[in-house]
Amino acid sequence: MSLFSRVLGSGSGGKVFVLGLDGLPFSFLQRSFEEERFPNLRRLSRDGRFTRMTSVIPTVSSVAWSTYMTGKNPGKHGIYGFVDRLSDSYDIFVPTSLNMTSDTLWEIIGRSGKKVIVVNVPVTYPPREVNGILVSGFLCTNMDKLAYPPEISALLKGLGYRIDIDAKQARVSRDTLMEDAHETLDRRFTAAFHLMDEKPWDFFQLHVMETDRVNHFLWAEFEEGGAYREAFLNFYGRIDEYVGELDRRLPKDALLVILSDHGFCSLKKEVYLNQWLLESGFLKVPQGEGLGRLLAESRAYSLIPGRLYVNLMGREPRGSVDKGEYQAVREELAEALAGLTDPEDGTRVIQEVVPGEEIYHREGGFDGAAGGGDVYPPDLVAVPVDGYDLKGNVWTDSVFGKTELVGMHTYDDAFLLVRGGGPDIQRVPSIADLTPSILEWMQVPQPADLDGQTLKF
Repeated sequence: MSLFSRVLGSGSGGKVFVLGLDGLPFSFLQRSFEEERFPNLRRLSRDGRFTRMTSVIPTVSSVAWSTYMTGKNPGKHGIYGFVDRLSDSYDIFVPTSLNMTSDTLWEIIGRSGKKVIVVNVPVTYPPREVNGILVSGFLCTNMDKLAYPPEISALLKGLGYRIDIDAKQARVSRDTLMEDAHETLDRRFTAAFHLMDEKPWDFFQLHVMETDRVNHFLWAEFEEGGAYREAFLNFYGRIDEYVGELDRRLPKDALLVILSDHGFCSLKKEVYLNQWLLESGFLKVPQGEGLGRLLAESRAYSLIPGRLYVNLMGREPRGSVDKGEYQAVREELAEALAGLTDPEDGTRVIQEVVPGEEIYHREGGFDGAAGGGDVYPPDLVAVPVDGYDLKGNVWTDSVFGKTELVGMHTYDDAFLLVRGGGPDIQRVPSIADLTPSILEWMQVPQPADLDGQTLKF
């Protein structure tokens, strides 16, 4: 029997509400519950199922939520990072819903005849057609192009809806960050409650991006007892109040799922992998230029976060490594990465270097040594030790640096909370497991190529 069937009864096919709290760690909530903070979330965790959950590699929101919403690995859904490389150059672009090569959870549900409402989930811009309403996420910067159907954009403008906080201002002032985060949060829930009350739905997904934003700028303040620690906790207290209101508004037989896509920890240093590749001789770029001017003698380059590509002949536009040398270059690169240490204290920076084929797969495989098509998976993925955030900058002053960001993503500290009763889950779920589990609960047939597994007790 599945987790969702056991919690609320077998296969009801009833309403489902999913609340995504981006980047909220299981360990933070667990500690907060022990300290009797956040009474609504604490009550739901006590009465229902609350467990740690794993994310994706690399641990970035665009990939994690794409994996959640498709139930598939990136090799099938096509989103490998927040940026990717154009097929005919070394210039980068930001993948959107146009680059997603798989159906989403709400598209599958909608085709079954059930109504869906989706608000603010990453990688949903531009909004694709659904059987209901889709309000796209932060990649949209124009309120008039925010939603499907288009008239919903006008409704949201009338409600004072805000797409995201102003990250540029957040880098300047933490006070501005918190004011902006509260205002954006309030307007998102106002809009969501309006849509809940006024529009038909069987499945509703609401996403809160502000948790991730606040964590990036204030996580170290919380962990180290800084001046903004109480402001940080007060923000999460406000989220807890909204969770309580949401719980009161939902029918008691509705399935309420609350989850995050990854955890968080304090950021010790940023690590600029392309600068390391320059200094190690793998990458050749003219002084002061970016990856777009990569020289043919380069053997490797990196895209954020921690994705590494061999400059493969026949795949990259100025590829110089032939297929016979591919594996040797990849092994040399992985060995060199494993030896990267923090020059201040000798701390190991890279926890693991994972071959791309261990993470990414699809029927028929990929053309060439590691990929094919317009976007292909990385040859290697460097998984950092917590505290070392892997970046893609070129020509920095040093391989290591610091910015205004003081928090970073972690892989194994996401959470899953399901309202209802029942025994504990027998294994640690993956974020890919949610799509098949929700489809089973709603009595909607599952696609045959899902990678996630229906959660079992």
